[in-house]
Amino acid sequence: MRFLRFVVIVAVVLGGLFVGADRWAVGYAENRLAEKIQSRQGLAGGVEVDIHGFPFLTQALSHELEQVDLKLTDVDVTADGRKTRLSQLDAAFHDVKLNSSYTGGSAKRAEGTALISYADLTKASQTGATLTYGGQPGKLKVTASVDFLGRTLTRSVISTVELVDGKAGSGGGKTVRVHADSVPGEGIPGIESAIRKRTDFDRRIDDGLPAGLKLSALTSDEAGVHLTLTGTDVSLAGS
Repeated sequence: MRFLRFVVIVAVVLGGLFVGADRWAVGYAENRLAEKIQSRQGLAGGVEVDIHGFPFLTQALSHELEQVDLKLTDVDVTADGRKTRLSQLDAAFHDVKLNSSYTGGSAKRAEGTALISYADLTKASQTGATLTYGGQPGKLKVTASVDFLGRTLTRSVISTVELVDGKAGSGGGKTVRVHADSVPGEGIPGIESAIRKRTDFDRRIDDGLPAGLKLSALTSDEAGVHLTLTGTDVSLAGS
């Protein structure tokens, strides 16, 4: 009886040590991945990494992880030399194959969401227009000033924000398009085109996302424009 009790105590102690070592190892791996992603992406904000699955050590030995979650803040994405900032990007990477140095890998599939604030969307327009919520999902209010016939006119329009296919030769992917539903003064020669030059624009923001992660849908609300991201064979950190 004493021997059995001793065996149980030893098993509990060893089990506790193993769990402690496993949790230390996963914490270390999360920090290393976060540092690598921070360096590679050149992020202005922070990185949080959460590795799922237990035990972690057996996953690490096989170089295969069930799921890795990323939370990135202040992500700069660019296209054609123009910069757009994502306030936040959350992504889940599934069936991750780690590289030999454990500093990166690739996922069979991934999905996530990203947020562009109206302040950052205003900067992305590069036309001097101000963008705010348009009162319903998929709509924006765009306010801009134009010089027309010697007068400065300030007009607000309700615009649709949507994803459209990228232009041929642009590398594919999707483009975020903001297009006014209608323009005050339509019918007056020259005024519609003058206003639309300030209110309408396209931005392709695939560049800067983890390789393989693409835009698949979007909507808008009071917080900003929400992007849905999906992909297969998606790069994770330094692979």
